Amino acid sequence: MSMLAVSLATAVIASAGWVSPSAPSLGVQAGQDTTYSCLTCHADKRRSFAAGVHSERGIRCASCHGGNPKSLETAAAHRGMKFDPKNKIAIAQECSSCHSDPNQMRQYGLPAGELAEFRTSRHGQVLLQGIADAPTCTDCHDAHTILRPTDARSNVYPTNIPSTCAACHSDAGMMQKYGLPTDQFAKYRAGAHGVAVFEQGNFAAPTCIGCHGSHAALPPAITEISTVCDRCHVLLGAEFHNGPHGKAASAGKIPGCLACHTNHGTEPVPPEEIAALCTRCHTADSRAALVGVEIQTQVVRAREELGLAEHAIAELTRQGRRVSDAKFRFETALTDFREIAKVQHSMDLELLDDLGRRVASISREVRETAEVSRERRWEHRLMLVPVWFLALAAIVLAGFRLGRPRKKGTGGNDHA
Repeated sequence: MSMLAVSLATAVIASAGWVSPSAPSLGVQAGQDTTYSCLTCHADKRRSFAAGVHSERGIRCASCHGGNPKSLETAAAHRGMKFDPKNKIAIAQECSSCHSDPNQMRQYGLPAGELAEFRTSRHGQVLLQGIADAPTCTDCHDAHTILRPTDARSNVYPTNIPSTCAACHSDAGMMQKYGLPTDQFAKYRAGAHGVAVFEQGNFAAPTCIGCHGSHAALPPAITEISTVCDRCHVLLGAEFHNGPHGKAASAGKIPGCLACHTNHGTEPVPPEEIAALCTRCHTADSRAALVGVEIQTQVVRAREELGLAEHAIAELTRQGRRVSDAKFRFETALTDFREIAKVQHSMDLELLDDLGRRVASISREVRETAEVSRERRWEHRLMLVPVWFLALAAIVLAGFRLGRPRKKGTGGNDHA
């Protein structure tokens, strides 16, 4: 390589901003590593790499790719390259050379079992079979811009995870090969979990990896579904496992929560559809189906009672009455109603009936308060009727007197 080319390469590398505390300045700005030749040809990678966490920790091109970064000759610089960046299995092995080392990962509080988990995942299984569609580390994390999961620009930031997974799982051409659907992302986005994450900013709600895992990504087995849901829905899970459905799920007879709910849509069952839902598995005249009818009756009735109480509070508010006590009672009823939503998973009809009665009792108290207030308003209005009558009579009498003509006097001025 000519001296002009060397000088030009040196200038490019210096302007790129690679820093090496031990590198000589070689006549350029102190601290600039002018001996690192990778950027002579790959200057486009500097900006993306510099934005990531790896560059903060002193990891550089040769740390992963190998080669001789001090050489400005292409052949010499590429000599000793460690792996083919197009080989997905090699990429996973290279990443694991650090990320599977507990001694290196411990200082950052990072796990060291990603590669072992990846091998157990469906992604890893397919990749090891030589199927090129399977993702490797850089398909989810990017190759050079490695960002922390807490960085909103990261592919694995909570609101970005669904779209990262959808990059493959919404690809109709790719998924058709494996007989997989492509509507998971759309259903998740519209479902309860998606609304919580995207619209409410609730990062405690699960994304794809919350149910499937990240590096060990697999769909839960039939006997595992309710356990996966229990990780967030602890109280609902306890009720479910105490009831007959929990025992059936543990035996693998039903797919846990998915017997009534969908997986990606995660929509609640409308109260008026509970009985019909039961008949998907049970005959309409069976004891189980009749239990479903009773549950629906209790839930619908409690919901109606809540609606009546809420309407009564709105009426009191319009009348200018104090509603703090009524609202407090309403919140208690609302808590009991939510308890109904939980207890129905155990199918405990006695407890459901008790909770329904408590909701109805509070609703009745609030409505009675509104009714008393309404009666008092009518009493006040009736009391005002005589007052308005007397006032109107006085006005009419005054008008009559003012409008009556005067009589002519008998004095001399009355004669011609």
